[in-house]
Amino acid sequence: MKLLWGDLHNHCGITYGFGSLENALEAAKEQLDFCAIIGHAMWPDMPKRSAELEFLVDFHLEGFAKLRTNWESVRETIKEWNVPGQFVTLQGYEIHSSEFGDHHILSPSDEIPLVTAESPAKLVAALAPYQVIAVPHHVGYTPGYRGMNWDAFSEHISPVVEVFSKHGCSMSDSSPYAYLHTMGPRDSRNTIVHAIQRGKRFGFAGSTDHHAGYPGSYGDGRVAVLAAEKTREAVWEALLARRTYAITGDKIACHFTVNGAIFGSEVKDIGSRQLQLEVTACDGIEKITIFKNGKPWALANGTSSISPITSVPAKGKYKVRVELGWGDNEQGYEWQANAHLDSGKIISIETCFRGRSVLAPTPGMRENPNMNALGNKLISSTETGAQWSCTTFKNATTLHPQTAALIFEIEGDSSSVLTVEANGSTFAYSIGELLTGSRSVHMKPHNSEAILFHRAVPVSEYVFNGEWTDTEKEHDVDAYHVEIKQWNGQFAWISPVFVIA
Repeated sequence: MKLLWGDLHNHCGITYGFGSLENALEAAKEQLDFCAIIGHAMWPDMPKRSAELEFLVDFHLEGFAKLRTNWESVRETIKEWNVPGQFVTLQGYEIHSSEFGDHHILSPSDEIPLVTAESPAKLVAALAPYQVIAVPHHVGYTPGYRGMNWDAFSEHISPVVEVFSKHGCSMSDSSPYAYLHTMGPRDSRNTIVHAIQRGKRFGFAGSTDHHAGYPGSYGDGRVAVLAAEKTREAVWEALLARRTYAITGDKIACHFTVNGAIFGSEVKDIGSRQLQLEVTACDGIEKITIFKNGKPWALANGTSSISPITSVPAKGKYKVRVELGWGDNEQGYEWQANAHLDSGKIISIETCFRGRSVLAPTPGMRENPNMNALGNKLISSTETGAQWSCTTFKNATTLHPQTAALIFEIEGDSSSVLTVEANGSTFAYSIGELLTGSRSVHMKPHNSEAILFHRAVPVSEYVFNGEWTDTEKEHDVDAYHVEIKQWNGQFAWISPVFVIA
């Protein structure tokens, strides 16, 4: 099986998001294997219209009507973009619910109709002739206030739950990425850890919930699935089997088993539990936490990024992240860049492209179907170089980046030099120099766009293999899941393996 990367929950102008559907699909295809573009379809228990809630109610109703009017066209476009072996699309739409929490339904069927229902469960029942699941998202909000209703949760219709998105992280009330949207804060009663401790069984997914038509927008949430091939059928089978995990942005490759059973599985207890974990990260690994029944059970600390590395093997593998952005351009700064490695070879390149930072409409936003046509593209790549284009924006706040990056995995040595030419300026640094720390350069004298060559990370610090043994049964079903944290604050949360007594 192979790891595939996707976004199961992205919005664009087909309802009250922004940007065209075609641009969204093009952006997804550039750096993902599969995606679902979700239209907002209904809110059965929406608050009544009042002077205070006029904008809220109106933009929802207008968005719902827009999707109904264009449903056949939307469905047909998504169908056309599904090409087995190249790029996979799924159909779906969203139901809001104050009582049950928001869900988006997903289906591999291009015939799925747009119907309304009073709850997520009733919506799935109404779509019984089709293959359908309902994915709860931003579950950590207050119960009864668009947060998850775990009393009504059914693993039969929701094999996976979205645990991270642009809304934040719902793993626990002390997890990174707090909820800061106008919908409110996290409530511990609705977190993923609390649900696991209540005995709920599901897999983890990350997705963007991005409203400007940019699936997989870096840092806003993505999902990994372990699938037999890149087809709808294989991705769908992986979702039903819960062979999934959530990532914030970096494509952290993970393999986690308990007694040989892969993440998402249920396995019978044989008295001893052998846990195995393999990780290939995209930055230095800071910490790995194994959770048992929602509580930290084992820790593995990585190396520190504080002390520079001054001695390296004569030859080895390294990851170097080249990041572009900053400046004060709110309309978008266009980059044309290429890189060249003078010795050694480039093993792989990972793109970290973002869309405009939009989570929900605000009064006065002007609809622009091309706001998500950013030209973010890895144009070409070889063992010695790459060419790419991208658009970056002024960072939304000092805590919300709008940069773009490429991660180069390089096989070379300390004398290997990576040269980057961007918008007519050329910069070059050796692996040896970058092992001592990062280097930044600017494009103009003031409030300037900039390029950052991150600290080079040797393979010993981004690859991890670990084994643990557990012999203690705590419950009739014990759940083991994993959290991985990199130096740069990017995370992965691996779906549980459930050990059944």
